[in-house]
Amino acid sequence: MLLEDQRYLHEDLERLEQAIADRVAEEPRNVRERLARDHEVAKFLDRIEEQSKRLLEIYKDADGLREKEVQSISTGDQFEEFYKQLGEIKDFHKRYPNEPTENLERAYKRHEPGEGEFLGMEIDNMFTGEEGFGQYLDLTKPHEDYLNLPGAKRLTYTQYLDIFDIFTPPTLSIKRKDKLTDRYFCYVGELASYLENFLKKVRPLEDLDKLFAGFDEQFEKQWAAKEIPGWTEEKSENGTSGATTEGTGEGIWCADCEKEFKNENVYRNHLTGKKHIRAAEARKSGEAPSAAASKGTSAAYSMKERAVAEREHRIRCLTDVLKTERQATKINVERRQGMTERERQMELEAILAEPESAGADGQAGDESDGDDEERVYNPLKLPLAWDGKPIPYWLYKLHGLGVEYPCEICGNYVYMGRRAFDKHFSESTHIYGLKCLGITSNTNLFREITRISEAMALWDSLEKERKKDRDSRDNVVQMEDAEGNVMPERIYLDLQKQGIL
Repeated sequence: MLLEDQRYLHEDLERLEQAIADRVAEEPRNVRERLARDHEVAKFLDRIEEQSKRLLEIYKDADGLREKEVQSISTGDQFEEFYKQLGEIKDFHKRYPNEPTENLERAYKRHEPGEGEFLGMEIDNMFTGEEGFGQYLDLTKPHEDYLNLPGAKRLTYTQYLDIFDIFTPPTLSIKRKDKLTDRYFCYVGELASYLENFLKKVRPLEDLDKLFAGFDEQFEKQWAAKEIPGWTEEKSENGTSGATTEGTGEGIWCADCEKEFKNENVYRNHLTGKKHIRAAEARKSGEAPSAAASKGTSAAYSMKERAVAEREHRIRCLTDVLKTERQATKINVERRQGMTERERQMELEAILAEPESAGADGQAGDESDGDDEERVYNPLKLPLAWDGKPIPYWLYKLHGLGVEYPCEICGNYVYMGRRAFDKHFSESTHIYGLKCLGITSNTNLFREITRISEAMALWDSLEKERKKDRDSRDNVVQMEDAEGNVMPERIYLDLQKQGIL
């Protein structure tokens, strides 16, 4: 019954289009619901493509069955043909009484949460906790693989987020020949695969196949022109001169030792060293067999280089597409380093609860900004962090930000917390207040003094001591013994009592 299949496919396509229109008309409340909607719409689009292909095959009628069915219905007794098909249907259901039937009216209808459908269940299993429903990248596994590479620098996770798409020296310390190992090949392959899968999960409605094809086409052009970073002509290694500028491009490069020197004299002294001589001999002995290598070996070597370079190029292109998520990941990692596990869980719950800012109407205007400010729940009046949210309470108690420290010298300004109070004694505001009181020297002696009367009393005491010292130095009586030695009166009398004089 091809005509019935044809009618069914047309109905299915119409209901799929209506289901997509209903999903797009709804406004998701948060990131999780938006991703769930996008993935559901992507499934509908895939089914539309599949059903359309089946419908086109029926219209083509390559075997002529559709035409025969049309002729059998249009010619002869119509009721006879109808009852014949009805009998076939009844016979089928007698043989298979429990065969389920598909109700297109309810197949693509949005179910309420209480009707048994769990919205976003697939999304919960699709992303890791670090990814935050596609807002951040989770590169902890590639970071561990990078640290295990021979010759790799020991980098922290935040440092790795800045350089994971850079494959040229001096940022990447791995040599070109070491990139052809299986470990490095697997590393760049897994990193490129993760970025591709992450992009598919975050942007299910985009034509990613076309985007990836563009990456491949761009790589083919750059590889043919030998413009891939890190895989250009190795002129310095194949030539006889070793003083070619490479690396950062600011010094003199030694091709034998693969090291850069900022000073020319240091480079000249390096040429006479034993380490350089051994490296030069090893490099010459290594070039001899490569020059006499067969064409098959050269081709295999080139294929390995091409495969590694293609994966590095794919990582660079994918990172450029995901630059917003990359920047958000770095900020999120730096911020979460000072949070406890409970605070991270509370933050995740807040992300799921708060509405998505991207879906707000333009009519809200200034009112939406005011509502966002009022939504900040801060009953303890905690100071706000850089993201506009209150800082954790444990951090508030740790720094003692609830304790007030007034300073009368600074104009009765109140400093919150001991740290800010101790810091202000060396700031210009406090020093200027001391100068206004006539205190111009030895300001370090006035730390912990905040009242004007105490500062003036200490200054007067210091002035009296300095005046007393000056007077005592001016009023010293000099004595001279029989041999003509001049000394103060006190020392002269002590020596006289001892019988030395």
